[in-house]
Amino acid sequence: MLDSDLAKLYHVETKRINEAVKNNMEKFPERFSWKLTEEESKMFLVEIFDQKNIETRGGRYRCPRVFTEQGVAMLATILKSKVATQVSIRIMDAFVAMRKYISTNLIEQKYINDIVLKDSKRIDLLEDAFSSFKEKNNHIFFEGQIYDAYALMLKIFDKAKMSIIIIDNYIDKNILDILSKTNIKVTLV
Repeated sequence: MLDSDLAKLYHVETKRINEAVKNNMEKFPERFSWKLTEEESKMFLVEIFDQKNIETRGGRYRCPRVFTEQGVAMLATILKSKVATQVSIRIMDAFVAMRKYISTNLIEQKYINDIVLKDSKRIDLLEDAFSSFKEKNNHIFFEGQIYDAYALMLKIFDKAKMSIIIIDNYIDKNILDILSKTNIKVTLV
């Protein structure tokens, strides 16, 4: 969380948050709180948000201090007010809820990843099957494509030497009659 966001929550000025940290630096190792560099500040704050909406800290823009969950908890031990105590409790509850949400989503994501890995072998088999159709100069038609089915089927039957595999959800009697007059093995799928 940014120092300015915490200041709003605690109903104090941002400089009071930074003074509290400055006066207790031993309680704020870098893993608890740090200042963003100018580059980070510009990249994450100035470009994402309207610069006018960012607190200028005395008339000019300064790099904000960032607090981790542990930094917020440590700040709560320094700021002594009822508002600070109540806000700190709510912030800690928010961090706990966020961890729970992330943890649940990671478990769900792992489940989805396991399914994808399991099905990836099946997908590879399908891709291999479809690529073999292309290699053999076979024809695949998808719903909505316009083509002259009978003329094309006759061309395909003429080229067939031993067998034909037909994958279709509908085949009409005329096609079956044509196929029955050939010496070609027909497999309907």
